[in-house]
Parts: sequence; C-alpha cells; structure tokens
Amino acid sequence: MLQLILGGASSGKSLYAEKLAKNSAKEVIYIATAESKDLEMQHRIQKHQQQRPAHWQTVEEPLFLARVLTEYAQPERCLLVDCLTLWLSQSLFNSQGEMQIQVFEQQRAELIAVLPQLNTDIILVSNELGLGIIPMSAMTRKFVEETGKLHQELAQICQRVILVTAGLAQVLK
Repeated sequence: MLQLILGGASSGKSLYAEKLAKNSAKEVIYIATAESKDLEMQHRIQKHQQQRPAHWQTVEEPLFLARVLTEYAQPERCLLVDCLTLWLSQSLFNSQGEMQIQVFEQQRAELIAVLPQLNTDIILVSNELGLGIIPMSAMTRKFVEETGKLHQELAQICQRVILVTAGLAQVLK
C-alpha cells in the first residue's frame, strides 16, 4: 500500500508513520532525506534516530529518492520516507540557495512515475505547508507552491492519505 502522511511541524506525523511501519510486520527500511548541516538539524536527526527501533535499516538519501525506492522495494518490506519536504527543498535549491527548478522537476517526475510500479508498502511523510499565511519572498512562495503540487500529485496515486494534527490522525482518503 502506498500511503501519504501529512502534518505540520511537530504534529506527530513521523511518530504516526513509524507506528504504521511497525504494525506492518514487515522489514522496515527507513529512508531519511535530511542532511545534517547545522547543530539544530543534528539534534532533530538524533531525536528521530532514538525513537526508531534499532533493527530498522536506515538509508540516507537527500536527492535521488526514486532510485533508492526502486533499489529497496521488495514485497516483504515497508519503506518509510521521512520527509518529502526536506527532499523537495534539497531538490529545488542548490547548496548556495539558488533555485534549480529543472533538477526538482526531473526528480519529482521520476518519483511520481516509479511509485505506482513498486511492489512494496511505502509510507511517505511530508509537511503540510499550505495552511498558513502567504510567504513574503518569491523563493518561499515557490517552495510552498511546489510542496502543494507534489502533495496533490501524490494524493492522486496513494491508496491512503492521512493528515496528522496534534498527534491525531484524520484519514482523508
């Protein structure tokens, strides 16, 4: 089953996704998209690592998500991707913060194309960004817009879409 878990920052979406993965009774491969570029992110990564079962295999991939999903997809596995928002920002912006829309569009197209073809359970975690105020900068507006478009595309191909708010899951599809 292909599932999309959405929620705001610190909404409980990762814990919920991890619970789904544990309950799958399958071998879990945790695909982490975060890059440890500063102390705050290092702490976030450590917190996530500590809350996961030690026997889960972790694969770190900040950019080539479709390739990694294809590589690890097997019927007896559950692939948990956390999180698409970080993957999107790393695909959309280079290390200097400059927009690289062609890179992102290629990565997004590859992801959307490959997901329905994979014979494995996949849980995708992402931040819902479209519920707040409209950002002031063009770069941030583009990021929010691309996140919303990605979520819409994923929602069309996922069998299940869940919104987590305050640790409570609401099934949207």
